Amino acid sequence: MALLFPYIKKFHAISGFKLYLNFILMIIVAMFEGISIYLIMPMLSVTGVFDMDNSDIPVISWLTGIVSTIPASWQLIVLLVSYVVLVLGQALLQRYQIIINNTIQQAFFRTLRIETYEALLYANWSLYVRKRKSDINHMMTTELANVSIGTSQALRLGTSLVFSIIQICFAMWLSIKLTLFVMICGILLAFFSRRFLKDAKKLGSKTNKLSQEYLGGITEHFNGMKDIKSNRLEDQHLDWFQKLCRRMEHNYIDFVTLQSTSQMFYKVISAMLIAVFGYVSLTLFHAEVGQIAIIVIIFSRVWPSFSGFQASWEQIQTTIPAFKNVLEMLKECENSKDWVLGSRDSSPNTVNSGLELESLECRQVYYKYDSTLTSYALENINLRILGNQMTAIVGSSGAGKSTLIDLLIGLLKPERGQILINGVPLFEMNMSDYRNMIGFVSQDPFLFHTSIRENMQLVKPDASDEQMWEALKASASEGFVKKLPNGLDTIVGDRGIRLSGGERQRIVLARALLKKPAILILDEATSALDHENEAIVQDALERLKGKMTIIVIAHRLSTIRNADQVIVLENGRVIQQGGYQQLTNESNGAFSKMLRYQ
Repeated sequence: MALLFPYIKKFHAISGFKLYLNFILMIIVAMFEGISIYLIMPMLSVTGVFDMDNSDIPVISWLTGIVSTIPASWQLIVLLVSYVVLVLGQALLQRYQIIINNTIQQAFFRTLRIETYEALLYANWSLYVRKRKSDINHMMTTELANVSIGTSQALRLGTSLVFSIIQICFAMWLSIKLTLFVMICGILLAFFSRRFLKDAKKLGSKTNKLSQEYLGGITEHFNGMKDIKSNRLEDQHLDWFQKLCRRMEHNYIDFVTLQSTSQMFYKVISAMLIAVFGYVSLTLFHAEVGQIAIIVIIFSRVWPSFSGFQASWEQIQTTIPAFKNVLEMLKECENSKDWVLGSRDSSPNTVNSGLELESLECRQVYYKYDSTLTSYALENINLRILGNQMTAIVGSSGAGKSTLIDLLIGLLKPERGQILINGVPLFEMNMSDYRNMIGFVSQDPFLFHTSIRENMQLVKPDASDEQMWEALKASASEGFVKKLPNGLDTIVGDRGIRLSGGERQRIVLARALLKKPAILILDEATSALDHENEAIVQDALERLKGKMTIIVIAHRLSTIRNADQVIVLENGRVIQQGGYQQLTNESNGAFSKMLRYQ
């Protein structure tokens, strides 16, 4: 239950006055319900079913007295019209209350979605290194939906509680003894049904894990569909999917069985209680027939609320894992908040787009992805990158090249040491402006499922066609884009799947160049290009030298012949740095060995 409190508090903050209005309307609707029940007895009296003239039931004798002043021929009509008016008034109020109820629920769900998305969006890169993409997708879809369902159930529980309390107050007014007897029976029933709640919570955890496994599995399978089909792995994956679906099916049937069992339990016990109630009322309490009739009518409406409590609690218990997971994720996002958020406003060391980058320096930088590990991804990194020069970072796979780039961009923070921009510590600067200075092209280029034009406008919304074609030409993309059916307006497909790997990479490179960055970072950006287009891109980069700082990660060493500086990494350490020709001439050095291999 403690997991619900933060959400209830947020619900209250979002809803404000509407929440109180909602509860007031619930009370009025419940009171209308009670009054309409009271009218039943005078109607029965008029028809001759009961003789209520000498009744000492509260309000009933007063109502009977009023009815007796009406001409006999009109009594039943007046009572029926009054009953219809009350029911109509209750229905109208209930309609309005349901609309308000759903309005505040949807406002809560919308706010929760936005806050969770914002928290994930502005978490730093290290969070995404630790989390699977499918787990985040699961959080944004299934988990948030379950939280919404659980919160709605909690609100419904509150609604039923208000309704039941008011109805019980009416019943108490009629007979405290009979009402207490029924309530004690209900409390005992709830006590003995606790095991259903425990089972519901276990099933909720199991459902959550199966849902996460399902989404994670199909995400990975469809991302790797080319490998699956190329290696004829369809049968193995279908077998996995069938087994998972059977487990999900059995889990759902278990939950339905649990709910139907608890409802059956309530119905059987209810029937037994009605029989006991009738016997006790007549033999022990010697209650009047009128009293018994009204209490039976009241509890015939209240008792379903008791079973509704059970059903709602079971539903809430199944969503408890989602409440827990969303809270943990939000807490983790808060602890991993991107440092760029704290530097949106100007600071003493604000970076601006016109910054003249003189140097980018690492001093005794250490970094590891997991604090529990003893080995470092990068260890004692000391290097200096001069502004408006081209620096190449090379090394075997796993040497730490991409990790170093993530540190230079500011996506990761060093565990020890400093990264300096013009002698100023990077994380003391305005990180938002610093990131705006960087154009980045990753090894795995990403394009949205939209047109080339819209993909490029992401970095510069007001870019003209002329500026786009200039960037496309610089990235050796102009030729193939002009041949496309719709040119700049060609839809590239999911992640750019309608383009070849080399074409995707060149479009992403063009997008980075359109930004006109002060620092251009290329992480294997020419690896998918043929030699002819690679040469074109090399020429473009050569023309950019002196206009911006260029940092290139390259396995293909032919692409870095014109680099002003080459830094060689091995096992997370800088083992060589110097000019291309200088390192080439060191015959025993790691760089010259790499050249010989190629």
